[in-house]
This record gives sequence, structure tokens and C-alpha cells, in this order.
Amino acid sequence: MIGLISATAAGTVARDRLAAAWPDRTVIYEGPVREAVRRAFAECEQLVCFLATGAVVRLLAPLLSDKSSDPGVVCVDEAGRHAVALLGGHGGGANALAGEVGEVLGAAPVVTTATDATGVPGLDMLGLPVEGDVAGVSRAMLDGAPVELRADAVWPLPALPPQVGAGKGGDAVLHLTDRVVELGPRTAVLRPASLAVGVGASKGAPVEEVLGLVLDALGEAGLSPLSVAELVTVDAKADEPGIVAAAAELGVPLRTYRADALAGVEVPHPSDAPLAAVGTPSVAEAAALAAGGELLVPKRKSAPEGRAAMATCAVVRRRTRGRLAVVGLGPGARDLLTPRARAELRRASVLVGLDQYVDQIRDLLRPGTTVLESGLGAEEERARTAVAEARKGHAVALIGSGDAGVYAMASPALAEAGADIDVVGVPGVTAALAAAAILGAPLGHDHVSISLSDLHTPWEVIERRVRAAAEADIIVTFYNPRSRGRDWQLPKALSILSEHREPATPVGVVRNASRPDESSRVTSLGALDPATVDMMTVVTVGNTATREIAGRMVTPRGYRWQSATTAQEGAR
Repeated sequence: MIGLISATAAGTVARDRLAAAWPDRTVIYEGPVREAVRRAFAECEQLVCFLATGAVVRLLAPLLSDKSSDPGVVCVDEAGRHAVALLGGHGGGANALAGEVGEVLGAAPVVTTATDATGVPGLDMLGLPVEGDVAGVSRAMLDGAPVELRADAVWPLPALPPQVGAGKGGDAVLHLTDRVVELGPRTAVLRPASLAVGVGASKGAPVEEVLGLVLDALGEAGLSPLSVAELVTVDAKADEPGIVAAAAELGVPLRTYRADALAGVEVPHPSDAPLAAVGTPSVAEAAALAAGGELLVPKRKSAPEGRAAMATCAVVRRRTRGRLAVVGLGPGARDLLTPRARAELRRASVLVGLDQYVDQIRDLLRPGTTVLESGLGAEEERARTAVAEARKGHAVALIGSGDAGVYAMASPALAEAGADIDVVGVPGVTAALAAAAILGAPLGHDHVSISLSDLHTPWEVIERRVRAAAEADIIVTFYNPRSRGRDWQLPKALSILSEHREPATPVGVVRNASRPDESSRVTSLGALDPATVDMMTVVTVGNTATREIAGRMVTPRGYRWQSATTAQEGAR
């Protein structure tokens, strides 16, 4: 929870605004400020103090314990102009919280953490456990000094600065490995979640035996427990207390498989005992191999003193899975680019996109991001490139305008992508939605988008779809309506609609929606001149209920309004 503390009337007003915006995330601490801060510091993961930073520093000083456990603290000034990340910028999440508070209150976030201020990714913010001389390696990255990257495999990390990489030399070293390595000055280790541990246990096996076996197996193989991604076992052991507790101690999920699925996994050390007990000749090895990857530690048993073993385990190194984010950039205006899209652009180490779209967001990329751009007409090539980069283990962002799933890059990319990579879709504001907002409310009832480009779809199919929309009285938004080489499709489509709609039917025409040279107008089906339309234009044709009101297109959600309007017109 986020504790909220204020001392003045103005601070209380801002505090209550934040509490109203986040009712499930916040708790207000009343009473004397010193006591309120003390209680909130002990009870909450984060604090927002509507107090002067100096006062908060004095109040917090006696309470500080360790940066890994202290809550993140944000201060908001009396005028509500700044949200200052005061304590726990990374570990406590104060830097991110300052941005969120700023969005709600209209305050400017103030972040002084060096890595955040310079755009260099903090080693503790890469989503992986990190150990060693994190400060020393981070300082080298900030100073622009070369940092030697020693990675056992490619991992889908955000872009690292250009001076960080294999063969860079220098006395700072960053390891990316699940192996135990010697830690010295200016040496840090990122621990990828690359290991899956299969476990089996007799009924009532103590957690100490299960956990001890796992840690011993890892230690003897020279592997770090911080790289364990999950424990895996058979369904019958899903609730076995020793296994459940061992997973909790390691801080990883427990995943299970059906016995018949494990029985089909070929293992080096099958046994009759688990076959009789749970229906599969192997639990630990089979579950580990089912997780996918290379068997590093074959089945081994615990060795308790004075009694039979009650636990088994096996360890695999999972195959690296790259990550492909298909990102919609919206119609072009920077303020219509979603926060999630921004975050994915920052998360990527490889960006793939049309050159003109890359230019729109190049300034948002982290230093060191690999940019693979190409021109118009290379959509399938870009999709193949993005998937290929993800299969190498990279974090890839494939960008498209509007929403990437609407006449854009998601379809060709997902046609190429298999189950061997992770795929994330990031929605964007479409051209149709941006145009509709400019025109008024033309999409107030059932609507459809139809591309008039016959480069990939035969005209016969397009015409059939236009005719169906016309007969069904559905609002139509035309994408790709007209180009120099395709000048007859739009007039043909409009003529089909005219068979079912009056010439006075409102039509909205928007060019370059949301961009600096945006233009728009509302005309009618009978008056629209197709020659005024090009590929940068979206054309929205209303249905029989759509009206022009005060220069805006409006389609009612229902037809009662239409009936009343028709009756009034008839009375006149």
C-alpha cells in the first residue's frame, strides 16, 4: 500500500485527490505528522508525503534501515508543482511513483537517480537479480567507460549503452550468467531466470530436505539459486507441503504436469517407485525436461542421516526465449502514443520499423538500441526480421502506425512467429478513431473499417464487403482510399453506398489526423469529390441515422433519436 501524509490544508486537498484516484492503493495516515510518518514507514511499501523535503528528511532519518527494505518515498510540495523521488528510487519504486503522482496531480516528477536522469538503464531495474559491485559497474557505465560484457547467452534485456559489450575491455565487468563466478571490485552479475528444477518428494517430506537437496545440487554444479525460474513437479505433488514451501523459500512459482505427460518424457534414470506411486517412471527428471532445455544435473536423491531419502531433484537450463513486442504508435501525435508503447520502446534492445515511423520515436529509444529500418513496401521483410531477432534471444519492438493489429505489422509478424518466442501486443490509437474524434461522434453505432487497396486483396472481395456494409446500414471508414495508381476504387465504393443511402448522408474527410498539417471537413455522400482524397486521408461515411450537427458528424447509439427527428421533419 501507499501511505499518504499531509500537514497543511493545501497538502490535504492534494492528498485527497490522490486517494480518490487510487482508492485501492492508498491509505491516509492522520494525526501528528511525526507519528503518521513513523507508522506509514513501518506499514507501507511506499509513502507520498505532502511536506517539504527537508522536513521529511529529518523525519525519515531515524527510521532508515537498508535500501533493499526501506519503502520508496515521494514528496509533493505545497503548491503541487513537483513530485520528488526522495528515497528508494529503484528498490522502493519511488522514481516510477513520482511519475504516477505527477500524472494524477499535474506535478512535474523530479528524479535525481543518475541512471534515470541520463537514460542509462540501472542494473537493478533490468528485471533480473543482480549481485556484486553494482555501484562500481554502474559508475563505469555512467562515466562512459568501457564495460566488458561476458554473457553465456543472449537474453531479452533492454539496450545497454554502446560502451557495454563483449570485447570492450576496461576494468569493469558485467556477467550475464547462471553460473557462480568470482565477485571482485567493479564486477557485477546479472542472473537470468534460466534454470528449472524438477522435484519429487515422498508424502510428508520436510521442506528442509527438499530445499537442502535443491541448493546442494545447484551448488555442486556451480549454479546460482538466483537463476532458478521455477520448480516443476507432477500434478499429484502440487500440494505437497515440502515442495510448496521450498518454492516459496526460493521465491519462484511451482508448476505441475500431468502424470501421463511426464510418462511420455524419455529420461536417463526411470524408476518403478514413482510409477507405482503417481503413474510416471520419473518425476524430477521428467518434469525438468518437460520445462524444456538441457539437462545439467541428472536425478539425484537427498541423503538424510539415518533414514531413506524422501526427495529427488534434477536441473535443466531452459532455452532462451526472445521477446517480440508489436507496438502501435498511434496516428502520429506524440501525446497519443500510449504509456505502454513508450515503455516497450524503452524495453527493447532491437527496434524494427518503417523509416518514417522510426523517425517519429527515435528520441525515445535507449542509447545503444539497434535500429533496423526499411522503406515502404517491405512489410513482410520487416516482420521476418523482427521474428528472427527475437529468436536470437533479443528484446525486439516492431512498430507500426495506429494500432499494429489494424492494417499494420501484427498480422505478418504473428504469421511468422512460432511458440518459441514470447509475443506481446501493444494497442495504439487507430487512424479511424483519431479521425472520428476530430469529426465528432460518427462511430456511435455499428461500424466497420474497409481498406480500398487491392494490392493484397482482390477487388471482388473488397466490393463484396462494401456492398454488405451498405446493405446492412453500417457506418464505414475507408482506409487507403485513393492513390495515384488507384483512382477508381473510391468512386466505385461510394456509388455502392449511394444505392442504399441518401446523397445528404454525412461524410467525414480527415487528412493526417493528429499531425501538424491535419485537415478535416464534413461533406455529404453526394458532394464528396474523390479527387480531394489521397492515401493520407481517412473517409468515414455515416449510416442512415448519422446527422451533421453544428458542423460535426453524429451517429446516435440507438434509433429513438432518429425516429423523433424523422417525425419532426414529417410534421414540417
